[in-house]
Amino acid sequence: MLRVGLIGLGDVSPIHVHGIHSSEHGELVAVCDLNTELSSNFPEIPFFSNIDRMLEKMNLDVVHICLPHDLHYPITQKCVEHGVHVYLEKPLAMSYEEALKQVEVQKQTDKKICVSFQNRYNASFERLIHILENEDVGDVTSIKGLVTWFRPESYYTTKPWRGKKDRAGYGSIINQSIHTLDLIQLIGGDLVSCKAVLSNLTDYDIEVEDTASATFTFKSGVKAFFHATNAYTENSSVEIQVITEKEKFTIKDSRLYITNDEGRKEVIVEDDKLPGSKFYYGAGHMHLINRFYESILNDTDDYVTVEDAIPSMAMIKLMDLSSNNTKRPERIKLEEISYVTS
Repeated sequence: MLRVGLIGLGDVSPIHVHGIHSSEHGELVAVCDLNTELSSNFPEIPFFSNIDRMLEKMNLDVVHICLPHDLHYPITQKCVEHGVHVYLEKPLAMSYEEALKQVEVQKQTDKKICVSFQNRYNASFERLIHILENEDVGDVTSIKGLVTWFRPESYYTTKPWRGKKDRAGYGSIINQSIHTLDLIQLIGGDLVSCKAVLSNLTDYDIEVEDTASATFTFKSGVKAFFHATNAYTENSSVEIQVITEKEKFTIKDSRLYITNDEGRKEVIVEDDKLPGSKFYYGAGHMHLINRFYESILNDTDDYVTVEDAIPSMAMIKLMDLSSNNTKRPERIKLEEISYVTS
């Protein structure tokens, strides 16, 4: 049984706690947060307000990191230096440049670092990939990814780091919709270029974008359109649409649909749901956490590695560079940044 610690007891931490408890391979033996009042939520588990002290005392096998983005790189580095495997809540890092540093951290340790892109393991997406790779639907030609969500101003004022460039890195594209970017690149393949606009449509006093639109091109010839915003009035279902030479597939409302010749959508599969959580969390955390624990025990790489998470960070970097032209966004090629491949 793996001894597991949890660092950061914010909004997403209950999902990690549930995933840890649901796994037959891990036991939560320590939690850590600066807010000592949160210790009452874990009356039977040792509570720490100092990461170093927890790492020194508890003889941990795995640590889950659920911290603000600017802490992902340094705390990951600290944990692996203490000989602990890391399950890292997305994103990989605050910026593309820090993501490259995470690659170096991974190269210099035999400890495993898993990035929480759990939506890869939703039943809808897994079935879609299976169909695209194994059934006679023709080549993918187009991808669409839409994330139209709402975040009140209090979302940023109660936790100000979310709106700060030097702590969050970005807004909606790294905090809410990076999962969609990750799924787009998994379908599209090797990225070639991007043209994007990052903007603010809310009236909030924040430094990061709340809205983004982009087009991506891939070596396969696939073209993708992406739009994400926190300026809607509610959290609508994420939508991913894939058009092939013969069929049209849509993931929406946690279901995978195929559109028949009459234009009617037929359900192929529906995602598992996690009762009592936000609908967009799904049950993917449980699947990935358990997969990661098994990978530690069996010494495999059957999880989302640091290098697996690099493409989404590269997409964000290209979007930023493209949007930086104040007169008109430029199409930026991947070759214009120091891209890392395996």
